[in-house]
Amino acid sequence: MENKIALGKSGLQVPRMGVGAMTWGDAKGLARLHPAKTAYGGAEGFEEEKRALEVSLDAGANLFDTAAMYSGGASERRLGELVSGKDVLIASKFPSNLSFRAERFPQELEGSLARLGRDSIDLYQHHFPSNRVSIPKLMEYLADAVEAGKIKAVGVSNYSAAQMREAHAALAKRGIPLASNQVEYSLLHRQPETNGVLDTCRELGVTLIAYQPLASGALTGKYGTEVRPTGFRRFMGYFRGKNVEAVAPVVALLREVGEHHSASPAQVALRWLIENELVLPIPGAKNSKQAADNAGALAFSLTRTELDALNQATIAWRV
Repeated sequence: MENKIALGKSGLQVPRMGVGAMTWGDAKGLARLHPAKTAYGGAEGFEEEKRALEVSLDAGANLFDTAAMYSGGASERRLGELVSGKDVLIASKFPSNLSFRAERFPQELEGSLARLGRDSIDLYQHHFPSNRVSIPKLMEYLADAVEAGKIKAVGVSNYSAAQMREAHAALAKRGIPLASNQVEYSLLHRQPETNGVLDTCRELGVTLIAYQPLASGALTGKYGTEVRPTGFRRFMGYFRGKNVEAVAPVVALLREVGEHHSASPAQVALRWLIENELVLPIPGAKNSKQAADNAGALAFSLTRTELDALNQATIAWRV
């Protein structure tokens, strides 16, 4: 499998796996209460995040995903600091707050550019759809930014199949492709296969960027009936009630498959996504160890038999 693929029909060449920088940066004030911080822990510091970036780059994972909302803008600022002068691709998302209106897009873009310290953003994504925001009108603003050279590719996030079609059609009128839709997708969250999103990505030539590809850590093998995560994450569905027992055989299969490749359960779970040429997972990496562990998913391939076994073992998680 190629180490690089085109992001949708944008022409932007991206690695087979990116890096989620959601927890990066030093949050201030109320931003310290962001769900990502309370669920996964706060920043581990500039030096550790720098090492995570370097490890990722050494493995060829040079796409880093952030958002204006993450840590109140601190994630964008930290990423901008770390990548200065380096050959990296940055994917960010807007808006910075819940009161966003389409007319505010130019200010949102300028804010992200300033925090990142860049003249352009490789992939700029609308973070989530809203009844208050007209998709066609917003896509006009994004198309203007592409033509102005401030954005190289347009993406969306958390869009349904119907919303993707609306965005795709609006951009097509300007001759610009919809490059990606970033949604939750993992062995334990297979709804994109049943809600039309994956099929629509295939039909329209859009890359599915998979966030939470390790199901908030449930697929790492670190947790079970005896060991529960700390923080807000312990209240997530994967770690509650009968789900804990239901996840156990999936992790056991990941271990079994991993033994054939000297790979961890997490690496096998990531590889399951990578084997689909439409999908680009972006696991988070708070530190260099996590970055190295994630990068191991790029070093092997799964057989058809292994893929079929994993698909069958998680078929119940499609609904």
